[in-house]
Amino acid sequence: MSHSTILIQMAAAPTDDRPYSLELAPGEQAFFGRGAPNAPVDVLLDDPAVSRRAGRIGAVNDYWVLSNLSTSKTYVVENPEGGGEFVKVPPGRMGAPIPFEFSRVMLPALDGTVSFLVFAPRHVHVPPGSADGNADSGAVTQVAYPLDQNAKYFRILVALCEPRLRDPSTSRIPTVPEIMERLPDLGLSRTAIGFHIGYLAEKKLHVKSPQSGEGKADWQRHALVSLALRFDLVTSDHLALLPVPRR
Repeated sequence: MSHSTILIQMAAAPTDDRPYSLELAPGEQAFFGRGAPNAPVDVLLDDPAVSRRAGRIGAVNDYWVLSNLSTSKTYVVENPEGGGEFVKVPPGRMGAPIPFEFSRVMLPALDGTVSFLVFAPRHVHVPPGSADGNADSGAVTQVAYPLDQNAKYFRILVALCEPRLRDPSTSRIPTVPEIMERLPDLGLSRTAIGFHIGYLAEKKLHVKSPQSGEGKADWQRHALVSLALRFDLVTSDHLALLPVPRR
């Protein structure tokens, strides 16, 4: 497909068991839903809980927008390659811009959800080494989160984020004993791992203590994972720093 084409991929056509796809050039649009003779759709989602015309996708250069034509259902667009990133599109929302290059659109169905995939062109970014918006003179921009990917604390951070990176739908965060078991080559005690977690929270990522009475270890681990994934400080590429999971 061309650089400016949006590609929509569905699970299977009504009369076939193979995936099928639809390309949209900038300015073109496609309707999705369960369809009807008086409400044809381009993307068929054959489920009684899906509206006849549930929504519309529009292609806009290197991104796309989604309109939710339902009056009662919220749709979710997730990034299958990200760390739990998703966008909620509420009922009646028109032209919501979707920031992901690879997306899964999910609609409520009678038995869970129905979904389809959308591939956008590679987004345009500032070339490496270009100015970051600062004037040529003046103070140098400081690094917000100065993490050393060769340090032990970074591998501990990756281990904390691992469950969410492998399954964005999970809320599980490893405990200190589980991190010890996951990273045996570090040879760290429970106390040492707790120290690294505290160091990450207080010195590196500067996470704030909650107002509630949640335990210190719990809030620090949850806050670290949330911040690291939100700003892509840890991504699925960093899983290579961990030992191969045991089956």
